[in-house]
Amino acid sequence: MGADPGAFPPPGELRPIGRLVEASNATFLCAYDTDEGEIHVVYKPTAGEAPLWDFPRYTLAQREVAAYELSLAAGFDVVPPTALLVDGPAGAGSVQLWLDADEVDDLVTLVPHTDVPAGWFPIVSGVDQDEQPVALIHADDSRLRRLALFDVVANNADRKGAHVLLHEGRVFGCDHGVCFNEESKLRTVLWGWAGEPLTEEEAELVQRARTVGAAAIAELLGPDEVAALVTRCQELLDAGRFPEPGDRWPVIPWPPL
Repeated sequence: MGADPGAFPPPGELRPIGRLVEASNATFLCAYDTDEGEIHVVYKPTAGEAPLWDFPRYTLAQREVAAYELSLAAGFDVVPPTALLVDGPAGAGSVQLWLDADEVDDLVTLVPHTDVPAGWFPIVSGVDQDEQPVALIHADDSRLRRLALFDVVANNADRKGAHVLLHEGRVFGCDHGVCFNEESKLRTVLWGWAGEPLTEEEAELVQRARTVGAAAIAELLGPDEVAALVTRCQELLDAGRFPEPGDRWPVIPWPPL
């Protein structure tokens, strides 16, 4: 199924298929039956959200949808269709179109720390489960760079490698429930372009996020969070370059993959 399913979610009853047990919040794989066939979605009921000390409770579904609306309005086009569901099998929550990953190598991966290939950025070094030295790396790929810029704008606090999807040749991100905090909380594995100047196209994306993007999410987030988005975009435009990791907070999520 492609990334544009038409009207989303489609009419009809949401049918549970299974639970994604590795998720930190209650997350279910579900399906809609349509005239064109079965559409799979990821359903995250609000009632299954684990409380977080730094995000208001029962707001993760709205943040998932806000990420999609921001991506769509500003033109990033890096988030699968996502919507609020008022009456799901486990109550209100968010639904996001399931995208099957392309059968190619991951864009974010681990390699032996001495074997970083050309065209890849080493992000952090450590040891694997066998105590062997490894490096976390990601590709120097323009599609991935666009997602990295979106994460800066959305203040994504949890961009793991597993949250990067390559689908029909396009790069998407999922799991945006901890975005849009008023405080700077960027935690990502996509630091490869830190300090690099924004291109003209990237600056235009940020400018649209500051204006039409902020308007698109105004009813999903608190006014202070929307104002923080506008400020974040303006500071990014003023700097004219990707931010660099600081030392006041963890800048890589755990686990990173």
